Amino acid sequence: MIHIYYCYLSEENHEDLLRIYLPRFDEHYQDKIRKYRRWQDAQLSILGRILLFYGIEEVFKINGYAKTIKHTEFDKPYFEENSVHFNISHSGEIVICAISDVCEIGIDIEIFSSITFDDFKFQMSQNEWQKLELSADKTAYFFEYWTQKEAVIKAHGHGLSIPLKSFEIINNNTKISNENYYLKEITVDEKYKCYIALKQNTNEICLIKKMIKTHNLIKE
Repeated sequence: MIHIYYCYLSEENHEDLLRIYLPRFDEHYQDKIRKYRRWQDAQLSILGRILLFYGIEEVFKINGYAKTIKHTEFDKPYFEENSVHFNISHSGEIVICAISDVCEIGIDIEIFSSITFDDFKFQMSQNEWQKLELSADKTAYFFEYWTQKEAVIKAHGHGLSIPLKSFEIINNNTKISNENYYLKEITVDEKYKCYIALKQNTNEICLIKKMIKTHNLIKE
């Protein structure tokens, strides 16, 4: 089962979030949060951790606050001592976290926005660029392409050392270094596009919206 948790930013709750949750994290992470100049950036980061730790406690009975998050040489975060896989993404006012004990996962969410498509042409294969040019809704096509590619890259774990145009996604499937990846669209908000990439093909995905209020996480 893949569990996906998401929530929205809240300026009203920001000071309470820092006061109640920040002391529960290690000193290194606390210092990182305090260095953010914008409250939005600080909250995006801390909400990702809150969702992750809430999720692994709810699903796997693991106390995330007692765990250390480490990073691979490609900066992919992981828990060293167990087989729980996770990935976090944020865009606009949404933070989303995917958790799995089934396989490696990657998730990406992007808010629809105005972009200059030509700026991304060098990252797209000839076939992908032709599809974009022929698309009736270029913005929708681009953000589907982008979130799919980012989700796969994050699941693979080697970051942008894998060129985006080095693989194509066909019928929500792709392959990197003889490893298969399966894409699923996650419908969160009409103003956003979101995809999850999995190393195993499964439809057992549970999407859970959370509201963060003071020290409580309340399921809607």
